[in-house]
Amino acid sequence: QVQLVESGGGLVQPGGSLRLSCAASGSILNINAMGWYRQAPGKQRELVAHITSGGYLNYADSVKGRFTISRDNAENTVYLQMNSLKPEDTAVYYCNADIDTGWGPINNYWGQGTQVTVSS
Repeated sequence: QVQLVESGGGLVQPGGSLRLSCAASGSILNINAMGWYRQAPGKQRELVAHITSGGYLNYADSVKGRFTISRDNAENTVYLQMNSLKPEDTAVYYCNADIDTGWGPINNYWGQGTQVTVSS
């Protein structure tokens, strides 16, 4: 069984920074794309940032220049460094990954989510 566990959320003032981590564990042969999504109250879940196994990056326009996604393939971990945070960044942040367990097709997995609140 594969699990994605996020950490690093919390309460921060506008202009502050947070770093989210997401570690994948279990029966993992290879991890392809990894990403971060977020969902604010009353809104749909949206892509924040995405990184492929080859290092190709994609960001939502609203976070470009402020957020940085990275990954440590040896540790099966993806990070999201969030700087210059704004109140509109407040949401539950979810980790997502396409994982090959070596058993059957590549499946898509979600973490349980971590709350990020930006408020003074």
